[in-house]
Amino acid sequence: MDVESLTINKQSWDEVADRFFGRNPLPEYGPLAPSEEELNLFGDVTNLKVLEIGCGSGHSLQYMDQKNAGELWGLDLSGKQIDAAKTLLKNCNSPLKLFESPMEDNPGLPTNYFDIVFSIYALGWTTNLEKTLANVNKYLKRGGIFIFSWEHPIYNRVSNINGTLTFNKSYHEEGSYYHEAWGHPAIMQQFRMSTYINTLINNGFKVERVVEDVCLSDEDIQRHSNRWYSYEKAKVLPTAVIIKSVKL
Repeated sequence: MDVESLTINKQSWDEVADRFFGRNPLPEYGPLAPSEEELNLFGDVTNLKVLEIGCGSGHSLQYMDQKNAGELWGLDLSGKQIDAAKTLLKNCNSPLKLFESPMEDNPGLPTNYFDIVFSIYALGWTTNLEKTLANVNKYLKRGGIFIFSWEHPIYNRVSNINGTLTFNKSYHEEGSYYHEAWGHPAIMQQFRMSTYINTLINNGFKVERVVEDVCLSDEDIQRHSNRWYSYEKAKVLPTAVIIKSVKL
């Protein structure tokens, strides 16, 4: 685990938490990506025990509560995000437990317990993908589902310069890199698609579905387009990857 990166990222997320309150939660999987209402990857979650990795402000857990999940659990690196989630979910119907913790650590979560673990646009912040996915496997019951979404590995390797799309780095390049996130320094991780899939397989998962589609309706473009996620890039590149896997 990269302690220095986690320290930098924790400070950064605490500083920008208010700006990301309720940003792209379920049923959304990410900007200009298909939604859960279209994909139905979770199915019926009634009475199921669910855990979110990188729960942010708690809005995806709120969605699970509205779908009658049995138990809500979440962890997030940012204490400010956890505080926001506690406030948002204080009147939820399901039992709730939240932990301020890096996803690389187990802060006291039960093992072989959860029906579903999920992560919406958070997994790419891990400083140790192997350790994080090993943790997820331990948390899940056999046959349990792990669903995550993240920015597609090719998206940030391409820049739009005066209307021309140009590779700014090699797709083969992996590992940490310094990212000026929202004007606050952060350490991001970059992996190839095969690394995500193979690390899942190596940690006891069967990959059931991989989604790279984009949604470019007028409504989607109006809601999500900004300087980073643009129609010009999304019409030729996937913005997000969504993967559903099952613990063997």
